[in-house]
This record gives sequence, structure tokens and C-alpha cells, in this order.
Amino acid sequence: MVKRPAFFYGWVIVGIAIAGMALVYGTRHSFAVFFPPVLDEFGWSRGGTALMLSLNILVYGFTAPIAGSLGDRWKPHRVMPIGVVFLGLATAGCAFASELWHFYLLFGFLMPVGSAFSGWPLLGPALANWFSKRRGLAMGVGQMGGGLSFTYGIFVEFVISQLGWRHAFFVVAGVLAAVLLPLYLFLFRYRPESKGLKAYGSDELPATGGLTAETAAGKGASSRDWTLGRAVRTYQWWCLLAAQLLFWGMGCYMVLAHQVKFVQDMGYSSPFAASVFALFGIVMMVGQISAAMSDWIGREKTMTLAVILSIGALVALVSVRDASQPWLLYLYAVLFGCGAGLVAPLIFAGAADLFYGRHYGAISGLILTGFGIGGIIGPWLGGYIYDISGSYIPAFILSMACFGVAGITFWIAAPRKAVKLRVRS
Repeated sequence: MVKRPAFFYGWVIVGIAIAGMALVYGTRHSFAVFFPPVLDEFGWSRGGTALMLSLNILVYGFTAPIAGSLGDRWKPHRVMPIGVVFLGLATAGCAFASELWHFYLLFGFLMPVGSAFSGWPLLGPALANWFSKRRGLAMGVGQMGGGLSFTYGIFVEFVISQLGWRHAFFVVAGVLAAVLLPLYLFLFRYRPESKGLKAYGSDELPATGGLTAETAAGKGASSRDWTLGRAVRTYQWWCLLAAQLLFWGMGCYMVLAHQVKFVQDMGYSSPFAASVFALFGIVMMVGQISAAMSDWIGREKTMTLAVILSIGALVALVSVRDASQPWLLYLYAVLFGCGAGLVAPLIFAGAADLFYGRHYGAISGLILTGFGIGGIIGPWLGGYIYDISGSYIPAFILSMACFGVAGITFWIAAPRKAVKLRVRS
């Protein structure tokens, strides 16, 4: 007998996802505020130093499908605490780094393994499992933590100013373990069946814009479950991979890795630069919540809005010439936060529309390899372009092009045509 409690436990899972996203990815996104003091101490090139973030994203992208597949097959509430411990130890280890290869190993290779086994590759499928209806809303709210992870830089900047960058790595690792271990050990559940529940809205037809597997079956579509092999043989899956690669992997991280240093180069102080980074993160949460609009107006139209906002943001950023134009930086942070926030859950909501089933964890996890491939290019290329040209402007213009092409590939994937895809398959 299925329980029908007054309060749906799936919203607890959403809350855990917010906390997990904020702290797991706060370790990665704190790179932007660690970047200047590490450069100052060691004098390495910007491209070579930023490569540690590129490696982090690449390894994360290729570890994500393994984590997602394990979630489909085993018990994520046991795997995820191990991921937190692994991430915490690698983060703390950065405090002892004295050579560039130390950062490559710790920040670039070990930290992303912990991130993959404690972050979105398992949290995202869990939200898809708990919500059949309003999946865009659930994923958008759950990914608010991704926006908070950028505001985390304000806290890290303060700790660095008080204790130095080495001790700050210890603090970040300690907060990670103290908050997430209890949540993952005692409250997290990957599937509603483990608490005798059913997914939210599983007995209803969802609103237009977010078709679920149940809806597709109800309309006469194929009832065969999607496997990873079947999914990757469709052009729709490859288009989603390309959208993730271009928008977040290359486009966003080419900017995010260097935005604090860019603002400092324009003559602003380090705290002000970190505050712009934090404002981006705060507004990104608004964008992530607003991704719920895709349940009503459609995923593709929401993606178009996100691309327009993101390109507008970078137009504002490249227009900054000196320290007399702070309003342009605020405009950049607001527009970019909204645009990037919309896309963060949108690609996975679209993937769930098209491919949801027992193997969705592996399918969505493999989409993150696009994030990893783009991520090895974006941060490094941004630094390399600066090293050879003395300016970030060409890199930011390239990011605009990436956003535009990502929007086109998402339209080609066409989550709105999920039922037709299931019928053909």
C-alpha cells in the first residue's frame, strides 16, 4: 500500500540537493578566488595555472557516467558519503601543494572524483526519480545550490584574507564534511520506493513542456526502457552532449575561471571582484528557479532566452574598460546569472523528457562528459589567449559564439518531441 503523507518527502531530497550542490561545487568554484593569491605566490602563467581547473572539469566529466551508472545499480546513499570524504581529503591536501603538478593531481584529478560521487551525477537522477510532474521545477530548485556555490567565494575570500590561502583549503574541507556527511548518511534516499512512496505526479499527466516516461507510455509510445546504448545511438543525445559541452564546459568556464582576475586587471579590489562573482551566484539561483517556466512554455524557448541573456552579459563585460564602470559589472552578473542558471537544470530536464527510465542516471551522467571535454578547453584556453594577447576580450567573444551554437543544438535535440522519439524507438 502506497503512503500518501501530507508532506511529500521528495522536497527533503530537493533540500539535500541544494546543500550538496552548494558545498560540493563550492570547492571547485572557489578556484576563482584562490587563483590570484596562488599566482602571486608562485608566479606561474595564467594558462598553466588555470589548467588545474580544466583538468578538474575533464576528470569530473568522465567520472560522472561511472557515478551515475553506479547509482542505477547500487546504493547511492552509501556511495555519496565516501565521495564527500574523498573530496574533503583532496581539498585539504591542496594546502600542502608547492609545485604546479601538486595542484594538477589534487585539484585536477582527485577532487573531481569526489565531486562526481557526491554531486549532481547522483543528485540529479534522484530528483528525476522523485518527481514525474514538475520535474523542471524540482531540478531548478535543487540546482539552486549550484548558484550558492558561486557565492561561496565570498566566504572563501574572507577566510583567505584572515588565514591565508593554505588554511582556507582546510576550512573548505571541514565545512564540506560537517554538513554533508550527516545529510547523506541519514536523510538521503535515491528512490521514493525506499520510503514506500511514489514519484510526485506519477498518477497524473504533467503540464506541457515536460513529458515523462509515464506520459509517453500513456499516449501509446514505446514502453521499452531506455538503455545507455539505445540513447547514444540517437542524434538527440549527441545534441544534448554538444549543448552541455559548448554552453557550460567551454562558454561558461572560459569566463568564470578568469572573471575575478579580469575585474582586478580593470583596477578593482579583490573583495569587489569576489562580490561580483557572488552576485552572479545569487542571481543564478533566480535563473535556476525560473527554469520551472520550461514546464509551461517549453524547454527550447527557455533555452533561447538563456542564450540571449548570456550573450548580453558578455557584451556588458567586454565593454568594461576601467574602474569607473561598476554598473557594467553588475549588469554582467545579473544577466549571466539568469542565463547560466536557466541552462543548468534545463539540459537535464530535457534529457529526462527524452530518455527517462531505469538507466537515466548513466544516460545523464554520460552527458556530463560533454561538460568535461569542454571544461578541459575553456579555462585553459581563456588563460592561454590572455598569455599570448594580453587581453581576455577574444576569449569572451568566443564564449558568446559557444552560447549561440549550444542553443541551436538544443533546439535540434527537441525535448518537445519526446513522444515521437519513443514511438520511433
